[in-house]
Amino acid sequence: MQIANRMNLLGTETAFEVLAEVNRLKAEGKDIISFAIGEPDFDTPSNIIDSGIKALQEGYTHYGPSAGLMPFRESIARYISCTRGIEINPEEVVVTPGAKPIIFFSMLVCINEGDEVIYPNPGFPIYESVINFVGAKAIPLPLLEEKNFRFDIGWLKNKISDHTKMIIINSPQNPTGGILTEEDLREIAELAIKYDLWIFSDEIYCNMVYDGEFKSIISLPGMKERTILLDGFSKTYAMTGWRLGFGVMNVNLATQFIRLETNSVSCTATFTQVAGIEALEGSQEKSQEMIREFRMRRNIIVEALNDIEGITCKKPGGAFYVFPNVTKVCHRLNLKNSKELQQYLLYKAGVAVLARTCFGKKNQEENQEYIRLSYATSRENIIEGIKRIKKAVEK
Repeated sequence: MQIANRMNLLGTETAFEVLAEVNRLKAEGKDIISFAIGEPDFDTPSNIIDSGIKALQEGYTHYGPSAGLMPFRESIARYISCTRGIEINPEEVVVTPGAKPIIFFSMLVCINEGDEVIYPNPGFPIYESVINFVGAKAIPLPLLEEKNFRFDIGWLKNKISDHTKMIIINSPQNPTGGILTEEDLREIAELAIKYDLWIFSDEIYCNMVYDGEFKSIISLPGMKERTILLDGFSKTYAMTGWRLGFGVMNVNLATQFIRLETNSVSCTATFTQVAGIEALEGSQEKSQEMIREFRMRRNIIVEALNDIEGITCKKPGGAFYVFPNVTKVCHRLNLKNSKELQQYLLYKAGVAVLARTCFGKKNQEENQEYIRLSYATSRENIIEGIKRIKKAVEK
């Protein structure tokens, strides 16, 4: 049977492929420590779980509005208004089953075939995948280790053409943990206004900033109307399996997103939305405990990685990832690239990591090798896992 040609344009999220390999090896009895998947190793806080159970018992088992339950949209609007320092109305909020649909909807609504979208590279692989899927041209914007994995604004200016329609930013960033500065955001905003561009701002890690305060581009003058803000509950509240996300955008755009939701998934599960209200408005104690623990783990893993001969690791400002430079290790082990190192560490050391190329092809001028490790795992696993890496690469 024929498969549509457009499916050849669609990429994947390699972390899940590695997870499947890890699970297979574990099923065979292998002892594997995984730094591969970006998922909090904490349970959803009990007050949120209890709220979801209560909602089920109270009959929240039916269809809801495609845009989301109004009390939930109101709660999100209050949250964004408070945390971003601008006024958001519930009509500017669209609730989705997970945050990924906001990426798809943004491309389908705003981008035509042949348009260009600038995206961070290395970056979350779904950006490039969906850009290609809608027939647009993905323009990679290199993130630079020497700038703490921010990009060069001059390079961004040079990549804007008559065909550019959108710039994607992700801060704090996956896979590097890098954070854009307020000055970066201001310069990006100036370019967006000058060239009449959409800004897609992925802020899923906004509450995981360990040095300084989180800044959002939507807060800057003239940016609310041209920014699509993505956020959700998977990271801050350890709700990955609940599939609960949202987008914030101008009302005209929201109307189009709602049409797409009606045509694709109908609506987001109603009981999860009730739990989402509790997440935003209930006790934040467990969430804050988790984030404090991530900060401690960051310090542990960065120090341990920098103690390995041939590895250097910048201290990330946010999220729960490190992105160490492993170029010298690859050379010492006679490995061609970080993909070969990924396989070497999995089978030689029993440690799962992700290669740099899991987050996009190398940029043209890029000559270093990197791996991503998620420290969303216990301190004990971090210490043991880095010890195994050290033993495997220090020959």
